[in-house]
Amino acid sequence: MAGATSPTPCVFCQIARNSTSTPLLHSDEKVVAFQDIKPAAYRHYLVISVDHIPTVRDLQRRAEDYSLVRHMLNVGQELLQQDAPQSNQYRFGFHQPPLNSVNHLHLHCLASPFIPRWKHVKYLSLGPLGGFIEAEKLLEKIKPLSSTSS
Repeated sequence: MAGATSPTPCVFCQIARNSTSTPLLHSDEKVVAFQDIKPAAYRHYLVISVDHIPTVRDLQRRAEDYSLVRHMLNVGQELLQQDAPQSNQYRFGFHQPPLNSVNHLHLHCLASPFIPRWKHVKYLSLGPLGGFIEAEKLLEKIKPLSSTSS
C-alpha cells in the first residue's frame, strides 16, 4: 500500500505531525523547527522538512528541493536572529551520511559559542569525505540548472 508507515515511525515525522510533546518554535506547511535535545551551542535549533526526505543525498537539482532548503535556511536564520541577536557567529548546515544521526532531512541552526567548545568539531566539513555541509554550499549544489541567471 502506498504511503504505508513502518512499524517504528521516524521520530522527526512524528514531531512534524505534532504527535509528540516537542514544543515547536515554528510550523508551516513545509517545515517545523524545535530545539535540539542535545544542544551543541548557545542556541541549537533543528529545522526539519514536514515530508520525509531521508538525507541531503536525496535532494536533486530541482526547483522544489532548492526552494525547500532555502525556506529551511530562512526559517533558521529568522529564529536565531530573534533568539540570539548578540551571537557573533551563526552556522547553518546538514550532516551527510554516514554522519547523520536521524534519517530525516534536518538543518542544524547554531548560534555560538559551542558548548563545550570542542563540539564545533562535529560541525566541520570533511571535504570529499562528507561531514557537515553548510546550507549555502548545499544550495549551490542543488541549484536548478535553469536558474543560472542571477
